[in-house]
Amino acid sequence: MDVNSRRCEEQHEITIWEINSNRLAEMHRKLAEAPKLLSVVAGRSTCSIFKVPQTLVDINGKSYGPQIVSVGPFHHGQPHLEMIEEHKWRFLHQLLNRTKAKGMVLEDFLRAMQPLEVMARESYSVTIPYNSDEFIEMMVLDGCFIIELFRMMGALVEVDKHDPLINMSWIMSFLLRDLIRLENQIPFFVLECLFELTNTTKSPTLTTLALGFFDRAIPRPEIVLDKYSNIKATHLLDLLRSSFIPPDLEHSEPENRPPSHIIFNISKLQRSGIKLKPWEAESFLVVNFKHGVIHMPTITIDDFMCAFLLNAVAFEQCHGDSLKIFTTYVTLLDSLINTSKDVGLLCDQNIIENYLGTDAEVATFFNNMGKDVSFDIDVCYLARLFDNVNRHYHSAWQVQWAGLKYTYFSTPWSFVSLLAASLLLILTIAQTIYAILSYTHDHSSSG
Repeated sequence: MDVNSRRCEEQHEITIWEINSNRLAEMHRKLAEAPKLLSVVAGRSTCSIFKVPQTLVDINGKSYGPQIVSVGPFHHGQPHLEMIEEHKWRFLHQLLNRTKAKGMVLEDFLRAMQPLEVMARESYSVTIPYNSDEFIEMMVLDGCFIIELFRMMGALVEVDKHDPLINMSWIMSFLLRDLIRLENQIPFFVLECLFELTNTTKSPTLTTLALGFFDRAIPRPEIVLDKYSNIKATHLLDLLRSSFIPPDLEHSEPENRPPSHIIFNISKLQRSGIKLKPWEAESFLVVNFKHGVIHMPTITIDDFMCAFLLNAVAFEQCHGDSLKIFTTYVTLLDSLINTSKDVGLLCDQNIIENYLGTDAEVATFFNNMGKDVSFDIDVCYLARLFDNVNRHYHSAWQVQWAGLKYTYFSTPWSFVSLLAASLLLILTIAQTIYAILSYTHDHSSSG
């Protein structure tokens, strides 16, 4: 057999592959194992507390996790949250001292929470690693802390004026923001259960107390808070979010019209004759467009509002059954704002009250918040507004005339400048004509 034939045989040798038994066992284990980082219940309407997508975290930083207090399992036990963790036990001790007269002790809280455990676990988008005892203890401790805090701030229980959590203003501002972060929630039905167990006197509802607590950050008329005293919510973030959504904004039916498009920034809209005016409404979400004017309620942009908007949008992005109301609103602001100049115009029109920082910082905030969010612009609650503003903008004669007015008639000085330039042009033309006539007359006379 020659060398070439031997090589050919070697190339066609058949190797019998054997399955690695350890690898096979590992594959069977994975087949039987349910997903943990995004559980199979995450897509159900009962799941309402989510780990925020990493894409949003990358854009908006640490806006979704707590800074001072942990609520629920996602951030439980983190070292930078230990300070308030110690005070949770102090608040629970105060609460138990009051409920003893009613015959209610700690064991009663734990027993009442046990039937809610499965439903509470299914409220989270991630498989919870804590056992039953640990999870139930967490629900009781965190829930009682929140309820006690609401009662103290609502003047329903006696408060030590030197209590550091109440007396130190920086702590309260962080507590307000931490209690509306998406990753830092416990189910509202857990709070309701503990509230009823510990309710020793006739008092406002839990919803009323909660909205009153957040009123320190976003003041609203009492009549508005009373209107939403019985709304249903999945957790505190959802409660506050829902209290800003008037019933007539909740549904937008698709119409037979061309697809809508995002509108231009306020600088361009003004040059086309479109104006913005502030108006009174029960919620900053109530926006309309009539006769070339966008009417928007004033919104205060500060640390709390930024945290609220970011987490409300994140909730709408994660919760499949949630209407994208806040997502639509921030998309509107993102469209109106391209640069710090646009923010300045909105501030001048009293649409934005800026307590965040520079106009550039506000512009960056809204531009970032509009990234990587999805919603259907054709069925959103502002679909008609987007459509009508775009139609008005693209009306050619209106754009040209409004642009002329914006350039030359926006101020008295610009009008005077235009008038002076026009007079100078007329005089120049008249002088030229006079010179030509004089030249012609002189030549005719000499001839």
